[in-house]
Amino acid sequence: MNIHFQDMIPENFDKNSRVWVYQSNRAFTITEAVQIEELLESFCKEWNSHGKEVKSYANLFFGHFIILMADETHTKVGGCSTDFSLRFIKKIEQDYNVKLLNRQMLAFIVKENIRLIPLSKVNISIESEIITPDTLYFNNTILTKRELLNNWIIPVKDSWLAQRIPASHLK
Repeated sequence: MNIHFQDMIPENFDKNSRVWVYQSNRAFTITEAVQIEELLESFCKEWNSHGKEVKSYANLFFGHFIILMADETHTKVGGCSTDFSLRFIKKIEQDYNVKLLNRQMLAFIVKENIRLIPLSKVNISIESEIITPDTLYFNNTILTKRELLNNWIIPVKDSWLAQRIPASHLK
């Protein structure tokens, strides 16, 4: 699985641009992905804050992740514009019968595929070695472009999940 996404992130956005990651509970079909990419493009054209256009970027990555980014060096994203983006995400949830706001479902790369594992099953997955310290994890808690580029896809051992791994499994 090719995980190199960095070249798709616009270079002309400030490194501290705000980022929101929305993970789907299932992979989008090719047809859905094409439609969603069109919706994301339209969303970016419409997104504004206090009447000013938000310098924004949105894309669907790996068929599972919608990423929104706003460069606040141009326009600050206020509460109303954040609400607008959340309504947009909820509309995608409704229209495509997916969940994009469930933070209890975690994504990993297992055997070259994205595997979704509920937080409640992470310990079992570690014990059964489905997840190892070197398993790549999608760290959807990132908040900035810099974090997106450097800390979105990281080994479990470098994430907050490392504290769940018994010392015997870290060898």
